[in-house]
Amino acid sequence: MGILYSEPICQAAFNNDFNEVQLLLERNSNYLNIQDSFGGDTPLICACKQGNNRIVSYLLNRNADVNLRNKVSKTKQNENLIKMLLRAGADVNATDFSGSTALHYACKMKNQAVIPLLLEAHADTSVKNQDGETPLDIARRLQFHNIESMLKKSS
Repeated sequence: MGILYSEPICQAAFNNDFNEVQLLLERNSNYLNIQDSFGGDTPLICACKQGNNRIVSYLLNRNADVNLRNKVSKTKQNENLIKMLLRAGADVNATDFSGSTALHYACKMKNQAVIPLLLEAHADTSVKNQDGETPLDIARRLQFHNIESMLKKSS
């Protein structure tokens, strides 16, 4: 069935239901940064998890807080989504529950389109996660040589 959220706007953002998101925010602007009681997801985080760029853009235009954190973080990493979040002031070096940054995840996912965007936004290549790994360590372990080269050039 998928993920169920305690907040209707979070569910709508996750399900890519733009009209419902818009309607709920028109009824109550406080829903913009409301956090779901289960994992702490906001509507913005829910939309990011699914790569729902139209809803992400809409929420950012309404000044959704890009730096609110949930309890467990992981979103889709597509170029447009990353660009929107960085332009809106997202902390490129924010860490999640495991101490990983977006750059750690981009390296794990071999996302060669996103890594340069993160590096350009001054992602810190020296941040170690709870496993003691930097993004470069991950690239080496997974034998992603192109990514390893990108990271070495920026550090």
